[in-house]
Amino acid sequence: MAHAEGSITINCPVSEVYDFLLDGTKNLLWRPGVLDIERVPSKPSGVGAVFKQGVKGPGGRRLEADYEIIEAKPNDTIKFQVIAGPARPTGTYQFNSAGNSTTVKFTLHFDPKGLMGMLMNGMINRTMQGEVAMLSNLKSILEGQNK
Repeated sequence: MAHAEGSITINCPVSEVYDFLLDGTKNLLWRPGVLDIERVPSKPSGVGAVFKQGVKGPGGRRLEADYEIIEAKPNDTIKFQVIAGPARPTGTYQFNSAGNSTTVKFTLHFDPKGLMGMLMNGMINRTMQGEVAMLSNLKSILEGQNK
């Protein structure tokens, strides 16, 4: 099992942080491992939205990492499932508002299947830890927009 989680407080209203994260095309602004991303136009916004995403893999090689929004409770929770690529974790953003600040908790969870999944578990766990660490980039981007 691979698991990573972290949280950060951002000096922005919860609705602004929630809307930013729900729009997966904004991943390019704060996640340096994302090479390209687009929302599949035939899918809805919010729950059911699918984002076709390419991320940097080993040696800088592009890997598919498409994901679908499977839960979206405004200003409370966004949950997604990776639906393409070698690892298919589930991710959750949970939002807590305190005045004009928002605390975001980001959790990634992956249960590897089979021998290949077990062998890749360490690499997947390191990658997921790196993704969670990108919350500091999210904070910089969002707080920079409000200046």
